[in-house]
Amino acid sequence: MKYLLTVRRALLLATACALLQHGGLVLAGESAGSSNSAPVVGTRPAMNTLTPQPVAAALQAASVAGGTGGAGDTSGDAQGNVAELMQMIHDSQLTELRTTYNGSYGASLFFYPQEMTYYVALFQDKDFWRVIKSQDDVRAEAIYAGFVQQTAQLAEVEIRRTQLQAQKAFIEDVIALSEDRAKRLQADLDVARTQQAKVNDYQRQTQTEAVALRAEKEKAQVQLREAQNRVLQLQRQNESGLPTSPSR
Repeated sequence: MKYLLTVRRALLLATACALLQHGGLVLAGESAGSSNSAPVVGTRPAMNTLTPQPVAAALQAASVAGGTGGAGDTSGDAQGNVAELMQMIHDSQLTELRTTYNGSYGASLFFYPQEMTYYVALFQDKDFWRVIKSQDDVRAEAIYAGFVQQTAQLAEVEIRRTQLQAQKAFIEDVIALSEDRAKRLQADLDVARTQQAKVNDYQRQTQTEAVALRAEKEKAQVQLREAQNRVLQLQRQNESGLPTSPSR
């Protein structure tokens, strides 16, 4: 009797172990199946499916273009925060929180929500210069503010150069307009001088003709007086011996 009880207990224990083992396999299979559909740690919706952010989109495009060299090169054994940030931008894992531009210099604050990590980047012409990684939001904001101030200082000469170039171009335009205006005035002056010379020649010619005409007029007047005197003498001679008209 005791033997039968012992055998029965052994069979029950074996059955229980088999059931537990089968259940574990089922749970393991369900777990494996669910892991295929669950999101992989550290991933997020692709940035290109969201509203494009200026720096991230541009840097991502530059990275996809496969440029070599510089801070954006993540090939080979590149290490450090710069390479890490470039790779994360390439994989669309970051959210761009803030970006400030001063000339060709800029500062950006990125956020990696899966690890609650902030990346603060300083760049020029979309080439990363410095990247600071922190999980302290206050420190990240302070670093970002410092980078923004640094971009303002770095861009002073560049901005001044841009202003000087614009001023130079403006002055050159004014010079060109002034030279064109001077050419027009010179052309008008040349025309006026040419016309004035013609007028002077005409005045001299007219004056000469007037003098000659005056002399001819005076000569004609002398001839007229002589002719009138001669007519008067001839008339007197012709009327000589004739009675004169009585006086009233």
